[in-house]
Amino acid sequence: MASLNVGNLGEYLREQRRSAQLSLRQLAEAAGVSNPYLSQIERGLRKPSAEVLQQVAKALRISAETLYVRAGILDEREREELETRAVILADPSINERQKQVLLQIYDSFRKENGLDTETKGADNTTEDGTSPEV
Repeated sequence: MASLNVGNLGEYLREQRRSAQLSLRQLAEAAGVSNPYLSQIERGLRKPSAEVLQQVAKALRISAETLYVRAGILDEREREELETRAVILADPSINERQKQVLLQIYDSFRKENGLDTETKGADNTTEDGTSPEV
């Protein structure tokens, strides 16, 4: 199953590279990886690390989380949760306290619906390291 995910990853990367009108060599250079290594990833012969995937995603201007899911590093639901959190945290129209309260509400709804909310980490604390009060 892991090799199937790596194959899917390679095909997806090739499609994205071609959509971006980049040669294999150009993408390898932009991502800071070797041309042969990137070729092996595209052909499904290598499973890259999360760090390499992040570099490739940045070079292709796509979501690293999408590549993590394709590589089997991240579950689809985890990706959706991380993207939701990232959107909330990046919203310039609400202040930090409001963002933290919104994340707490989001977590409570997920918990109520039986979804795991253990990926909170440092994003669900205030600047002084404590949980915000609702």
